[in-house]
Amino acid sequence: MPFTPDSRLGDVLDSERGRTTVLRHLPRVADMPFPVQARHVRLRQLIDIFDTVRDDPALQAQLFDELAAVPDTPAPRPQPASAPEPSDRYEPADVVRASATLSAPPSAGRWAVFEVEIRGPGHGNPFTDVDLSAEFRQGGRGVRVPGFYDGDGVYRIRFMPGTEGRWDFRTTSNARSLDGLTGGFDCTGAAPTDHGPVRVHNTFHFRHADGTRCVPLGTTAYAWTHQGTELEELTLRTLAGSGFTKLRMCVFPKHYLYNSNEPELYPFDGSIDAGFDFTRPNPDFFRHLERRIGDLHALGIEADLILFHAYDRWGFSDMGPAADDRYVRYVVARLASFQNVWWSLANEYDLLWSKTGDDWERFAGIVTTGDPYAHLLSNHNCREFFDNGRPWITHSSVQRVDRYRTAENVDEWRRRWGKPVVVDECAYEGDLDQGWGNITGEELVRRFWEGAVRGGYVGHGETYYATDEVIFWAKGGALKGDSPPRIAFLRAILEDGPADGLEPLPSEWDLPWAGVKDSYYLAYFGFSRPRFRIFAMPPGTRYTVDVIDTWAMTVTTLEGCHDGTFRVELPARPYVAVRLRAEESS
Repeated sequence: MPFTPDSRLGDVLDSERGRTTVLRHLPRVADMPFPVQARHVRLRQLIDIFDTVRDDPALQAQLFDELAAVPDTPAPRPQPASAPEPSDRYEPADVVRASATLSAPPSAGRWAVFEVEIRGPGHGNPFTDVDLSAEFRQGGRGVRVPGFYDGDGVYRIRFMPGTEGRWDFRTTSNARSLDGLTGGFDCTGAAPTDHGPVRVHNTFHFRHADGTRCVPLGTTAYAWTHQGTELEELTLRTLAGSGFTKLRMCVFPKHYLYNSNEPELYPFDGSIDAGFDFTRPNPDFFRHLERRIGDLHALGIEADLILFHAYDRWGFSDMGPAADDRYVRYVVARLASFQNVWWSLANEYDLLWSKTGDDWERFAGIVTTGDPYAHLLSNHNCREFFDNGRPWITHSSVQRVDRYRTAENVDEWRRRWGKPVVVDECAYEGDLDQGWGNITGEELVRRFWEGAVRGGYVGHGETYYATDEVIFWAKGGALKGDSPPRIAFLRAILEDGPADGLEPLPSEWDLPWAGVKDSYYLAYFGFSRPRFRIFAMPPGTRYTVDVIDTWAMTVTTLEGCHDGTFRVELPARPYVAVRLRAEESS
C-alpha cells in the first residue's frame, strides 16, 4: 500500500524514499522540537503546522502525489551485532578454579546491601564474556543473585538479606577463577532507616517489608542525576524538606524541551562523535547513579527508576534487542539490592517506536528473574494504557487521559485492574506553553485529593519557566511552586488515617467519600465551595467532625460529637474536606 494523508510521519520517515520526499517538501520536519511525539502525527495533521504548505493546495497535492508512489513498507532497520555469549573457554583449563581474590564484610544489616568484591580477570570484554552469579543460603532457603563487572578487573555481587542470622554463599561462573568461591556473613538487625522494599498491601496500597506504611506521594525530576554535583546537591536539599516519598527519575539522559545540555557521564563507553559501545557499560556512570539512589534512601525517598524513554539523541532508546537485554540485566544486577528501588520499564512506553509488546514482556522477564526481592514494577503510558492486568505489573503507573479529568478516574481504574493506581503524571504546576506544564498549584493539589479519596495516589511535577532552563521536572534544583507543602499536608492526613489505606465509599453525586465504613469518613468538596452541608449518617455511631482546609492546611475540630443527621458549617471556600472519626466506645 502507498503512503496516504492518513499515514503516520514515523512510518514515512522509516522509509528512505518517504523520508526524502517529506524533507524535500517540509524541510523543517528535521528541526521539530517534538521529534518523538511527531512520529505519531498523521501527515494531513502535519501540514497544518507549516504555513508554506498549509496555504498552498498545489504543494499539498504534489507532496501526496509523490508519496502515493512510495510503498509504505519501511526498509529493514539494521540491528547492532550481538555480543558473543559467555563461554567456558574464557579462561584456559590451567587456571585454578576459585583462585580469584574475594573480599566481603563479616556482617550486614537486614535489608542493607551486602557486597562481595572479587578481583579477577579483565581480558577480552568481561561485560559480555563473563557470566557470574551466587547463591546465598540460609537453612533450606536459597536465593540466586546475578553479579556484574565493575571495570578494572573488579566484579561485584550484591545481596539484600531479608532475614537475620547466618547466610553462606557460593559463586557460579564460566570464568574458572570466579567459579566456586565461597563465603558467608551474619545478618544483623535493621538500621532505623531501613524498612525493606515496598510491597503491595491490601490490594490497592503499599507497605515496606517490615510493615511500615508507604504513602507514595512523589515528584518528578527525570534527568536530575545528569546535572553535575552542584545542582544535584541542591536537588537533594530541596527534597529533604519537601515531604515527598518517591522520585520518578531516568537512568538514561534525556533530550527534550528545557533539557538539551550534555550529561557529564554517559552510560556506555564512547562519545557522541565516535558513537557508543553498547557492549561496554560505563562503571563511573552507574556508580554515580547508585550513589544518588543511596542519597534518596537516606532521605526516605523511593527511587522510581525509568529504564527506557524515547527522549533521546544518543541512540539509547534504539540499541537493538540484544543490547537492550544486556543493559536491563546489568542495571538489575547492580541495583536490585537497593531497597528503595522501584522499576518502571518506560516513561511513555508507547512513544518508543522500535519496541513491541514482545519486547516489554521480555524486559519484564529479565527484571523479575534478576531481582529476587520482587521490587515494584510498572510500565508508564503516554496515549494508550499498557495492559496493567499483566501478572508482572504490580501497580498501574498512569498519565493523564484528559486535559481536565484524570484523578477522577482512579476508582474506575482500581476496578479495572485490581491493583494500586499511581497517577505519576496528571499535569504539572507551572507556566510553560505546553498544556501539561501550566496548571496552578491549587489545581494540582485538587487532583492529589481527588485521587486520594478515590483510593489512589497522585504524583507531583513542577514546570515553571526559567531563563537558565533549570526546571525541576527535568533537572531538579529548587522548588518554586505552592503545591509541595500542601502535598506534605495531605501525606500527614493520609498517614493519620486508616492503617490499611483509604478505600472509596458510596458517594453522593457531588461529593466523593473514602475511608472505612462506620469508623472513618473523608469527603472532599474540590472546587465546590458550600457554606454548609447536611450529613446523614447511620444512627448509633457518634463522630468527631473535622473541617479541613486543604489549601490553608488547617484542621478545625467542631465542638462535641455528632450522630445521625447533622449540619456542618463550612467556610464557603474551595478545596475543603470534612473528616468524620467514630468516637471510641468506652
